[in-house]
Amino acid sequence: MSAIVALQTFYNKIPALPSMPAIIEAEHFNVFKVDGLLSPEYKKAPYNRRTFYKVSLLTGHSKIHYADQTIEVTDSVLVFTNPMVPYSWELIGETQTGYFCIFTASFFNRFGNIKDYPVFQSADTAVILLNATEHVQYNELFLRMFNELQSDYVYKFDLLRNLLMEVIHAAQKMQPASGSIPSGATASERISSLFAELQERQFPIAFNNQHILLKSPSDFAKQLNIHVNHLNKALKEITGQTTTQLINDRILQEARILLRNTSLTITDIGWSLGFEAANHFSGFFKSRTGITPTAYRQSKID
Repeated sequence: MSAIVALQTFYNKIPALPSMPAIIEAEHFNVFKVDGLLSPEYKKAPYNRRTFYKVSLLTGHSKIHYADQTIEVTDSVLVFTNPMVPYSWELIGETQTGYFCIFTASFFNRFGNIKDYPVFQSADTAVILLNATEHVQYNELFLRMFNELQSDYVYKFDLLRNLLMEVIHAAQKMQPASGSIPSGATASERISSLFAELQERQFPIAFNNQHILLKSPSDFAKQLNIHVNHLNKALKEITGQTTTQLINDRILQEARILLRNTSLTITDIGWSLGFEAANHFSGFFKSRTGITPTAYRQSKID
């Protein structure tokens, strides 16, 4: 049976780490730079479980032993680990760079049960190989967490929770669609189910730098690896609506929510929903509701 590493043990086992901060262990959070932290001795880290969650962004040649799987990494990788699954890193290259953050479940509890998020449930969703563009995206988020932790901002841990949530949601949106589909479903039903899952992964818009990536029928068809005409036919058969109608209806629904419940500007809302300019978003909204976004925000119309 693999050993279980507690927080204090974790801090003690890596000499380069500072002492464990004087923070309530039950709601612990910390983030570290990997550069220069992992010594040659760390290359043979034991196959252990931890009492805490960990999210790592690492660049370098390594192998990740996660539960019963081994994944070799030659460039950049994002890894989510939880206390229930034993794992270890085998560092192969001499140079390893990046960040990792550790936190307890209770630090995250205002967002629900952390173990229910797919990225913490199996190696298939927990280990994500990144290209150069994706690495830049996550590196910026980790750098923000690292810098924010050093600040004296009174509400910094609330902000850190939000940044961590952004990392989790961005990673989950990268996963291939694999929702639960009833056995015996027709091809059109399967396509409709996968389309709906991909669509919902883009929402809700929770951060002012978040924007949807799938905006057109061709975007969804490419993600599902089918021809756009095939997608249109399947959705029309199952829902009675075209792909464009379904996309626009969901965007309009989210627009109403953002206008009613956030202080985001009209420009920011439009950008988040895939519109290049505020007037494009306003035209879209008015053509479907008969009222401008500004007037809707000021009115009591539901």
